[in-house]
Amino acid sequence: MSNQILPPVDPAESLIEYPSDFPIKIMGAMHDAFAQTILEVVVTHDPTFHAGKMELRPSSKGNYLAITVTIVATSREQLDNLYRELSGHPMVKMVL
Repeated sequence: MSNQILPPVDPAESLIEYPSDFPIKIMGAMHDAFAQTILEVVVTHDPTFHAGKMELRPSSKGNYLAITVTIVATSREQLDNLYRELSGHPMVKMVL
């Protein structure tokens, strides 16, 4: 993902109503600190988020971990900033 700045979006044009629950899937290599690291990043963008809202799924061979977090999305800017931070993190392979 590039670090380009996206133009502001008119809230009337958004497909998402804010606030709303918004799931994000994050994938990375299996590592003891991966889930905790993702939790810390997500909480900076959604202070209401907690570990109980994380779904963890290891890959079939146990080499990778998929984490689904469902945040309370309050704005497009919040989502953009969270996606940017997650996809730029060295432990993260993919964000969907």
